Amino acid sequence: MITVVSGVPRSGTSLMMQMVAAGGMEILTDGLRGADERNPRGYFEWEPAKHLLQEPGRIAEAEGRAVKVISSLLMSLPRDRSYQVLFMHRPLAEVVASQAEMIRRRGTQGAALTPAALEAALEGHVRQVMAWLERQPHMRVCHVHYHRLLQEPQAETDSILAFLDEPLNRAAMLAQIDPSLRRQRHESTAK
Repeated sequence: MITVVSGVPRSGTSLMMQMVAAGGMEILTDGLRGADERNPRGYFEWEPAKHLLQEPGRIAEAEGRAVKVISSLLMSLPRDRSYQVLFMHRPLAEVVASQAEMIRRRGTQGAALTPAALEAALEGHVRQVMAWLERQPHMRVCHVHYHRLLQEPQAETDSILAFLDEPLNRAAMLAQIDPSLRRQRHESTAK
């Protein structure tokens, strides 16, 4: 079984990787992308996951571990394996704002779309991925809501633990949740 932490970029996937690692699950990461001001605890990425479209067989290296795979690459996962997916959900207005801030800080160019158009594109993408996941018999999915994780950490962590059904360290997982690291807010989610 491979545990996949997924979602759109900036949806809380690094936090979830931190949590499962702290809980005692072995993770697959290469440390190439280190911590920075946007993710002071690190990204927990594995570079070959970014190339699953070209090399889907590389996912075999994650057997028995957790690995981060962005939502747009989930469909590249080979069907000859079993996966349990922790899919992160975060209000898309916050995701877009967080992505824009990251691009600004890097001094690079993002998509030439308005924030509203980017949000609409992400909404369509997430709907497509959710519909696809529902049809995959080799994948079990736990939907983790970023805000609920921050506001009700014990209940959300208990749901995650029940889904994973592994003897992970609950207290260590909870210790990873730091609401002060949430910088991007939207009027509808300003709590």
